Amino acid sequence: MTLPRLTEDPVSPLSPGTHTITVRHGLSRIEQRYHVAGTGPVCIAHPGGPGIGWEYLRMPQLERSLTMVYIEPVGTGASGFLADPRAYTVTTYAHFLRAVIEHLALPDVVLLGHSHGGFVAQRYALDQPERVEALVLYDTSPVTGEEFWSAAVANLERFVQRHVDERPEVARYVAALTTRLDQLTDEGATAVLRTIMPAYVCDYWGREEEFGPARRSLRMYAAPTRGDGQPFDVRDELSAVAAPTLVLVGSDDFICGPHWARMIHQGIPEAQLTVLDETGHLAHLERPEEFRSVMTGFLALEREDAH
Repeated sequence: MTLPRLTEDPVSPLSPGTHTITVRHGLSRIEQRYHVAGTGPVCIAHPGGPGIGWEYLRMPQLERSLTMVYIEPVGTGASGFLADPRAYTVTTYAHFLRAVIEHLALPDVVLLGHSHGGFVAQRYALDQPERVEALVLYDTSPVTGEEFWSAAVANLERFVQRHVDERPEVARYVAALTTRLDQLTDEGATAVLRTIMPAYVCDYWGREEEFGPARRSLRMYAAPTRGDGQPFDVRDELSAVAAPTLVLVGSDDFICGPHWARMIHQGIPEAQLTVLDETGHLAHLERPEEFRSVMTGFLALEREDAH
């Protein structure tokens, strides 16, 4: 998806539409795209993955009160691809995020990270604390590794048990989740993501007319899954997060659920935790008005405190 560029002030880095900048990475220069929509204070949104196309994170409900800047991560869509796939790490994504923020020339920003994008947001907020006005960590975790993935598989197995009698196709979900995406093509990785998408929302089949188009539009790119990063773990660093922080999670999120959200909440001083009931991994799609209310309420409160 490319957002149309409007005519007013087309050279501004925050003019509505799709923008491309060039970022130095090692000896290479890589194109980084981002997309601007909405009006109001600026909020930069980093999508999940690694390797998922940014479009699923579009938040029209927030664009009514915020200027949303959506990152199109390197290795996806029309952004550039890294010469060495092993370089797709959280540190690399934070480097490109920093380049976009510096290009926008804002003294500080509201930063929202979803899922894997929450790892990137945590890394950036720790490395550049003076540049983050407020932080929203949305359905994410401060740690990955064996315990994290074992819990996700166990949660998905319970999902399968609940639904397999009515929906026999869910019997394939656990195998799909544990597939080696780095050995697939983009088309194969996309097929895996679309297969298990119903597990990422609370009531897919009850709202299939709503969620079906989103499922069919999902895109995944295989290259970023080949990154050579170690398991993510910032638990011992969280106390250094200086920005006011909202930790937002769906009660039924099988992969980055309340257990991990509470871990972040306990680690960041004075963080606010909001758990949305009967919601999975995609609250902005499942409960858009409630999601907007929580977000704008938090940001209004933080602006009042700042003043």
